[in-house]
Amino acid sequence: MILADNLSALDVKGAIVTIGNFDGVHRGHRMLLEHVRGRSKATGRSSVVITFFPPTRVVFSGAHFLSSDEEKRALLSPFEPAAIVTIPFNHSYAQTDRAVFIDQLRHLAPHTIVVGEDFRFGHRRAGNLNDLSLIASRLEVFGLKVVEGEVVSSSRIREHLATGRIEEANRLLGYPYLAIGRVTRGKSRGRTIGFPTANVMADERKALPLGVFAVTARIGSETYKGMANAGLRPSFPDAPPSLEVHLFCDDLNLYGRTIETSFHAHLRGQLRFHNLEALKAQLKQDREAAKAVLQP
Repeated sequence: MILADNLSALDVKGAIVTIGNFDGVHRGHRMLLEHVRGRSKATGRSSVVITFFPPTRVVFSGAHFLSSDEEKRALLSPFEPAAIVTIPFNHSYAQTDRAVFIDQLRHLAPHTIVVGEDFRFGHRRAGNLNDLSLIASRLEVFGLKVVEGEVVSSSRIREHLATGRIEEANRLLGYPYLAIGRVTRGKSRGRTIGFPTANVMADERKALPLGVFAVTARIGSETYKGMANAGLRPSFPDAPPSLEVHLFCDDLNLYGRTIETSFHAHLRGQLRFHNLEALKAQLKQDREAAKAVLQP
């Protein structure tokens, strides 16, 4: 699979091309991407995903992203694109005239372009579906996906995460919410009470669910069960927001390693404890609750 950060670096002609933010790669995106994969296999043509990072809402509205660049690539890879082009998005790139983007696409001579019905591009979102139809043999447009009466959107998923409703977020995503980060050294407070945690470095723009959760963690080729505290830590109010993961296995040396945390269920909201014994008692309850949720 080819990874690129600009269209000029790509030399794949006549492909099935899809374009979008794909933040979170949720069920609406997955429906579209599955269609692209099917068209690619049926026609024998390569498929290309063109995306942007960070998403426009992060740049212009201060929203948090659902998927980092690394997370998005991991979520897009199962759809077997021949190439993923992740264009860095910022205020400068937002000034790009639609004609420039159209010319870059025309260089690829796409056979088919597949987009969502609300896709716009270029300065002031001047580029539209009519522009795309002029540079491809075929334009396919997907409408919004609705799940159990709720429109699937990245914004709605962010709302669910902000209130800890991970099950609702996962229902719209179509998979357990994912956070990938490197483990850094913390203050080892958890180790002193028998609950060592991996302090996972997360981008401050990453949308983390708030609360305590049952999780699984993939480290290399191995997957472990555990629980995680995400967001502010009421017992240590001066500390920055964090993602702390406690795994139900023998003590592992995880410092410096990359961990892929998947959030499965919300266990409780965040609480402030007046002493370590109260915290330890609650963590024991959390561990049993998480094990019950994660049983096969």
